[in-house]
Amino acid sequence: MLEEGAVLFWISCALAGVSLCLTMQVLTRPVAAPLPESQRLSGPGSGRWLLKLVWPWVSALAQACGPFLSWRLRQSLARRIQIAGLDMLCKPEHIFAIQWLVFLALVAGSGLIAWLYFSVTPFAALLYALPLGPVGLWWPARWLHERGMVRQRQMLKEFPFLLDMTTLCVEAGLNLQGALQQAAQHGPEGPLRHELRHALADMRAGMPRLDALRQMAQRTGLPAMQQLATALGQADQLGMSLGPLLRAQSEQRRSERFLRAEKLALEAPVKMLFPMVVCIFPCTFLVIGFPLAVKLLGAQW
Repeated sequence: MLEEGAVLFWISCALAGVSLCLTMQVLTRPVAAPLPESQRLSGPGSGRWLLKLVWPWVSALAQACGPFLSWRLRQSLARRIQIAGLDMLCKPEHIFAIQWLVFLALVAGSGLIAWLYFSVTPFAALLYALPLGPVGLWWPARWLHERGMVRQRQMLKEFPFLLDMTTLCVEAGLNLQGALQQAAQHGPEGPLRHELRHALADMRAGMPRLDALRQMAQRTGLPAMQQLATALGQADQLGMSLGPLLRAQSEQRRSERFLRAEKLALEAPVKMLFPMVVCIFPCTFLVIGFPLAVKLLGAQW
C-alpha cells in the first residue's frame, strides 16, 4: 500500500510539472494571425469549438513532442495532412501531440471513473484504464484519414464538371492556363477549386505549367489528376490538340464516377445483411414463434 502511494505521488508530481510547463508556454506564446476561411475546419462534424479550446495546449505539447517523432512517421503524417487539406493549419507534430492528449484524457477519465464508481485503489484504476490508451493514439490518425477520404471523394465528384468547363474554354479559343482560370473562377465551390487556384498561383509565380499541375496531383493524391497531368505533358511534347484530349478525359472521369456509384449500390445489400441477421430476423422469428409456442404449451397442459 505504501509503495502504491509513493508511485501515485511521483506520478502526480510529474503530471503537475508537465501541466505547469504547458500552462506557462500557453500563456507566454504570441497570438498567431487568423487563417483564411478556405483553410479552416468546416462542416457539421468538424468540432471547431473544441479545436479552438485545446489548440494552445496542442501547440505547446507539439514543441515538446517534435524531437521524438521519427522521420518515417513524420513523412506519413505530412502526406495525410496534405491530402486532408490541413497543411496550412497543422504540422505532423500537432497530430502527434493530439494523439498523446487524447491518450492522456482517455486514461485519466476512465481511471477516475473506475476509482469513483467501482471502489478500487487509484493504482488499480490506473492499470485498468491503460488498455484504453491505444484508442487515443488511433482515433486522431483515423479522423485524419477519414477527412482525406471525404475530401478526395468530393474532388472526384467535382472533377468532370471542371474538365467540361476547361474543354469548352479551350475549344472556344483560350489557351490551357486561361481555360483553367475560367474554371477556377466560375466552377463550383469546393476543395478541387481551391487546389486549382493554388496551382494557378504557382503558375503566376513562375512555375512551369506542367510542374504546377503535377504538384496539384501530388497534393490531392488523386490518380485521375495524375493521369490528366501526364496526358497534358505528352500532348505538350507531341503538339497534340488539347480539345479532344480534355473531352476524352472528362468522359472517362464521368464513366468512372458512374462505376463508383454502381459499385456502392451493389455493396448495399451486403452491408445490410448483418443488421438484418442481428436485429430484424430475431424480432421476426419472435413475432412468428411466440403464438405458436403459446398454442403448443396450451395443448400440452
